[in-house]
Amino acid sequence: MLSPVKTVEIFQSSPEPHSVNAGDVIFTSGDAGSVMYGILEGEVEISVNGQVLETIYHGDIFGEGALVHSDSKRASTAIAKTDCKLAFMERKNFLFAVQQTPMFALEIMRSYSDRIRRLRESITSDS
Repeated sequence: MLSPVKTVEIFQSSPEPHSVNAGDVIFTSGDAGSVMYGILEGEVEISVNGQVLETIYHGDIFGEGALVHSDSKRASTAIAKTDCKLAFMERKNFLFAVQQTPMFALEIMRSYSDRIRRLRESITSDS
């Protein structure tokens, strides 16, 4: 079974990953989103209202929420914490991958679940 980030890399429209420098904004909360990302190299900070909620790393995926919501809006801001190489997948390729490879869909749900669990743990440990 392929990891979600490998699936994103395979299905991306461009043969080359997207390179971003540390400090670059990948997307901003409220933006319309048409692609999701997989981290091939580097670290990305995910924030809401200027507060960093998590840092994600090599092998993680992000930005998929905009592909599954009807308004396609980004719910957070993603900023490269380090120089990064990102695979990316457009909505049409995402839908194809979900339909044709159910394990990809399951891994996307697992990624969401893992991130929600970490967020809940951080909230309860701060209380």
